[in-house]
Amino acid sequence: MTATIGALGVLAAETARLRARMDVLARQAADGRRGGLYGDIAPEARRAMDLRGEIARRAAYEGAIGGALGRAAAAQEVLGRLGQIAETFFAETVPLASGQPERIATVASRAREAMAEVAALLNERHGGEYLFGGGDLENPPVPDPEGIATSGMALQIAAAVAGLGGGNAAAVAAATKAAALDDTPGVTPFSAYLSDPLRGGAEAPRGLVAADGERVEYGLFANRNARAVSAGETTGSWARDLLRGLATLAALDPAQAQLGADFTALVGTVREGLRSAVRGLNAEAGLLGAAEARLEAIRTRHAEVSVALRSQLSAIEEVDMAETITRLQATRTQLEASYQAIAALGALSLARFLGG
Repeated sequence: MTATIGALGVLAAETARLRARMDVLARQAADGRRGGLYGDIAPEARRAMDLRGEIARRAAYEGAIGGALGRAAAAQEVLGRLGQIAETFFAETVPLASGQPERIATVASRAREAMAEVAALLNERHGGEYLFGGGDLENPPVPDPEGIATSGMALQIAAAVAGLGGGNAAAVAAATKAAALDDTPGVTPFSAYLSDPLRGGAEAPRGLVAADGERVEYGLFANRNARAVSAGETTGSWARDLLRGLATLAALDPAQAQLGADFTALVGTVREGLRSAVRGLNAEAGLLGAAEARLEAIRTRHAEVSVALRSQLSAIEEVDMAETITRLQATRTQLEASYQAIAALGALSLARFLGG
């Protein structure tokens, strides 16, 4: 009898062990994880914590890159439209030079409308942030886009154009360039922030630390080039070149067609200035595209590394489901057999007791 009781105790202990193992296996089969506590994955808990931290860090990089790419894509659309405007009026300067009064009046009217569109485009926002405002993300880079045709810059250019004649085309062109370059308050159409040489005028284009030790610049400015280098008949800024050309065309008077060489020379200068604007815009868009490609490549690298890190983390924290289910079934079978053995041994012990 004593031996039977001892055997029952051994079986009970084994049954308890099997039941505990089955509980663990059932939970693992349900959620696929080794356990909910770091102690469940000892001695690799520290490694798991490091992996999780690195995965989170790379996810943050990916999120920031995604935001930058969204802003860059929006800026590309604006650059594309600005380029179309510059190309349209560049093409207009060829027939304009022939001096047809009706055409001059039409081009002047369209140029005034285009100035307002250019100003509005330079005020484009993405995610609530101005794309061409440099570090000033909350204020428009062109404070009065609707009134740009009557801005100090436009009025100075109009005054210079009105004085065309007597062989002074070169001087008039120089005056239009000076007006486009003038950052004096009341003259420049651009914001005080962008026009301040110690603030917007001195800052680097907006950029993003996209990976350890890797900064990618993608920001743009309304009043100066970010990365492109303008050449030819230029103020050094594709935006100023475009606005200078449009303001000059807007100021033309049909009567000036009678000026002959002076009129032709001024239109020729406008043409070359718009050519510089087109080239500058194309260069800016190309360089921004290169920055986008670099950001995409870095984001892909982060994603690929994250996949590898998650695989390592999975090997630590997660179970092999096929193996776990097999072990669960085997443990269940053992547990059932243990229950049957306890029942049989208990019945035998009872019979002996009653018979004894």
